[in-house]
Amino acid sequence: LLNPSLSSLPSSSPSITNIQTISLSIHTQNTNQNKTMKFQIEDITVYFPYDHIYPEQYSYMLDLKRSLDAKGHSLLEMPTGTGKTIALLSLITSYSLSKPSNPIKLIYCTRTVHEMEKTLAELKLLYKYQLDNIGPSARMLALGLSSRKNLCVNPDVVSAENRDSVDAGCRKLTASWVRALAAENNGIPTCDWFERYERAGSDAVLPPGVYTLQDLRVFGKEKGWCPYFLARHMVQFANVVVYSYQYLLDPKVAGIISKEMQRESVVVFDEAHNIDNVCIEALSVSVRKQTIEGATRNINKMAQEINRFKATDAGRLRAEYNRLVDGLAQRGDLPLGDTWLANPALPDDILKEAVPGNIRRAEHFLSVLRRLVQYLKGRLETDNVEKEGPLTFVNAVNSHVGIDQKMLKFCYDRLHSLMLTLEITDTDEFLHIQTICDFATLVGTYTRGFSIIIEPYDERMPHIPDPVLQLTCHDASLAIKPVFDRFQSVVITSGTLSPIDLYPRLLNFNPVVSRSFTMSLTRDCICPMVLSRGSDQLPVSTKFDLRSDPGVERNYGRLLLEMVSVVPDGIVCFFVSYSYMDAIVNSWNETGILKDIMQRKLVFIETQDVVETTLALDNYRKACDCGRGAVFFSVARGKVAEGIDFDRHYGRLVIMFGVPFQYTLSKILLARLEYLRETFQIKEGDFLTFDALRQAAQCVGRVIRSKADYGMMIFADKRYTRHDKRSKLPGWILSHLRDAHLNLSTDMAVHIAREFLRKMAQPYDKTGGGKKTLLSQEDLEEMNGNEGMMF
Repeated sequence: LLNPSLSSLPSSSPSITNIQTISLSIHTQNTNQNKTMKFQIEDITVYFPYDHIYPEQYSYMLDLKRSLDAKGHSLLEMPTGTGKTIALLSLITSYSLSKPSNPIKLIYCTRTVHEMEKTLAELKLLYKYQLDNIGPSARMLALGLSSRKNLCVNPDVVSAENRDSVDAGCRKLTASWVRALAAENNGIPTCDWFERYERAGSDAVLPPGVYTLQDLRVFGKEKGWCPYFLARHMVQFANVVVYSYQYLLDPKVAGIISKEMQRESVVVFDEAHNIDNVCIEALSVSVRKQTIEGATRNINKMAQEINRFKATDAGRLRAEYNRLVDGLAQRGDLPLGDTWLANPALPDDILKEAVPGNIRRAEHFLSVLRRLVQYLKGRLETDNVEKEGPLTFVNAVNSHVGIDQKMLKFCYDRLHSLMLTLEITDTDEFLHIQTICDFATLVGTYTRGFSIIIEPYDERMPHIPDPVLQLTCHDASLAIKPVFDRFQSVVITSGTLSPIDLYPRLLNFNPVVSRSFTMSLTRDCICPMVLSRGSDQLPVSTKFDLRSDPGVERNYGRLLLEMVSVVPDGIVCFFVSYSYMDAIVNSWNETGILKDIMQRKLVFIETQDVVETTLALDNYRKACDCGRGAVFFSVARGKVAEGIDFDRHYGRLVIMFGVPFQYTLSKILLARLEYLRETFQIKEGDFLTFDALRQAAQCVGRVIRSKADYGMMIFADKRYTRHDKRSKLPGWILSHLRDAHLNLSTDMAVHIAREFLRKMAQPYDKTGGGKKTLLSQEDLEEMNGNEGMMF
């Protein structure tokens, strides 16, 4: 169900003269009746598993190849409907095949499991073609890696309700001390799948091939081995690894999963328009009252365990103390089943030294944790918003409860060591104390790029006490810097990277290639419009002083009512927030507009509950499939805006009600804006507009998912008529946004919609007629010989 965004961009693709520098020799292969292509890009033979290639795919491969040659990083922006994934996979695997003495590894990062599976499905097709064409020398190992929840085949473990419970259930059966006890006592349960994998030893390998998560589970069941630990082991030997962003960007996970990856790897972040937000989330921690209460329970339980060990096995605690004198045990020496999280700080920022003497003894460390938790509890009991930097906070902790910066820095590693010593397998129960230590280590490590913000309640609901202490990261470049430093080429690619020059500043790197590609279309199948006023000529906007105006709500309702009468099949509406969507739907309900809309199409609504939203989407699709037609109400920063496609009849029109700015009174956002201004000289307004417009582009991009598709987009807010806002939209939208569609009223928009739909209903030449939107073998040969040809 989940799949990324469409949006493409400014028109600075390579000119035809650039492409003509490439020597082309095209061969067509017949593989099981499927025509395929093989061609040269400079000195690389590229294997492409389709019989035609888009001009923009070709240009994309050329720039990608040049960034690999330069061993540098690149920013490449191309619409999602144009085969970006297969272009990436074809070029990089072909590049590796051309250098057999020094093959490169591809680490492909996606946002969702669904995108991971789609990428591996494309790679399977490509791999089959390469094998048929080259033979055994094309063999490779490619696999997807995900959490235990998605790979576990033990029915007793995988039936747990969430990921943390599955992880804990696995550890209860695979931890080294559990297995040691089970060897002496048959009554102690272990995991048969893991035991068989361990017994297989060096024979537990994956043969060459491309393995989706489902393939790994099937293979594991056939062999009787655990697919999760098999995949974890094989990652270091694979030619292509596909996994989540967090496996590289979150230090707690990357320290375990990605530490073996060699420098000669190409890292691809696909659909990376929000990569700055992912980086910031990886290094941010929130502490609430529930966290404090849970951490107190955890400390009490650990204290009981320490007392029990003192009575029964004091030697174990002494051994741990001695180990800590010499420095923490390297996690690489731990059995696979005993590793779960690395340090939350970045690897370069961890001092390679012994744990401070005053927290080496287990009981002393627990005393420190008690004082820290008590201090945080006191800080949460405030009626005012407080903001301070890490240094100020650390000094306050030291003066109030006597915990210095070095003790804070080592909290997480010391906790991990203690949990191993105490043989704790219920790691899901200890998430609260892990969060506290996560917070302590980060605040003790970093002096810049962070703020501590304490809020007694959410400003949008001031009557509900909900105190939260947040360590918030403002600098996305901190999390991604180790990736840029460690790997020779990092490719950041998406359909929505406009304005593309902001990303090098946000992520603090210098790309060797930074390019936006246009979308070649056989017909004008995209119809964007800017609607600035209703039928009564009153302006429409979600600007704060206008959004609750009854006239604006009425005009938005009238716009949708008119459109459901004209547009067939599915219509998707995006609102700026859940609260605004609730308010406007209530208003439409009271005035009878909603009833009129529902006489023409069924209405479905996204909620904050994942199960409800999935059900609503399913029924929305059924309504579109049976011809009844439907309207889906969604939120610009919700799950649907990022991951769900409304291609073909599921989305003939998308309406963006307003400009989806972030909540601008958020203390966290204000602190980040101040940091961006002072550190990177990015103005507050520029960043807010950039962020809102990339989100709007994500929303409207849901409606066009291929070149054969067609759809309309209405930007319903008078602010889109301003050039400084509109110019930040992707180039593929701007290239179709005519001047006559810029300042419309509702009745003008309805007239344009009728004309567009009538035009789209006519048969058309899918080859593009005079326009070259597909390049075949003959086209490439002709292009090579004919310098004047344009497409």
